[in-house]
Amino acid sequence: MLTSVTQQPETTLTRILLVTGASRGIGAATALLAAREGWTVAVNYTHNAQAAEQVVSHIQSEGGKALALQADVADEAQVMRMFAQIDAQLGRLSGLVNNAGVVDVSAKLEDMSVARLKRMFDVNVIGSMVVAREAVRRMSTSHGGSGGSIVNLSSAASRLGSPNQYLDYAAAKGAIDTFTLGLAKEVAAEGIRVNAVRPGLIDTEIHASGGLPHRVKDLQHLVPMQRGGSAQEVAQAIVWLLSDAASYTTMSLLDVSGGR
Repeated sequence: MLTSVTQQPETTLTRILLVTGASRGIGAATALLAAREGWTVAVNYTHNAQAAEQVVSHIQSEGGKALALQADVADEAQVMRMFAQIDAQLGRLSGLVNNAGVVDVSAKLEDMSVARLKRMFDVNVIGSMVVAREAVRRMSTSHGGSGGSIVNLSSAASRLGSPNQYLDYAAAKGAIDTFTLGLAKEVAAEGIRVNAVRPGLIDTEIHASGGLPHRVKDLQHLVPMQRGGSAQEVAQAIVWLLSDAASYTTMSLLDVSGGR
């Protein structure tokens, strides 16, 4: 589903941002905050069109510009279609937040199927890399772009390992850390900054999708700050990394984890 936006003459100040997985949680909070900071936002979603449309409506009600775009980042053809729509409807991309991701039910490695592992890496790693590839093709000065900023969503799990619960998710986020470091070096001279944010225990719907709806409350005593974080707190870090205020920041892995 494609929601059109009112077309206005593009200026050199126009900033086009794609946020994947932006219909809920950290992605939605990031899309809303970025729009308030002047970005025109492509709100990507996989299944929940209604939720994505609500994010778009919220942005538009505050005077911002946004559109909702359906694409499963694990499907290259859908990713290519989404970028073609951004090119046609908004213009040349200058920002990307690679937020789309999945978890699965809590399990030990010995109980994980190959199908589960493939899904975890297809969405969380390969999907992020393909989306970033298309962003680089549009942002890079070597491709006629004017530069840009990419923020990948990693996780504190990449440091902690998530034993007995989400070992596969942690491993996928470890791959995102490495991808962030390597891509940052690869495109630094082409005007593109690449960073990652590593959220800790954040109160979003993703825990329920993993079968642990009370996970934040149950584990917040392990966090030095003695509480879980909010999607808005993570969004603030992401939008800062996108901004000119972070103009000399690349290859950084920024923990937003309450000290854990």
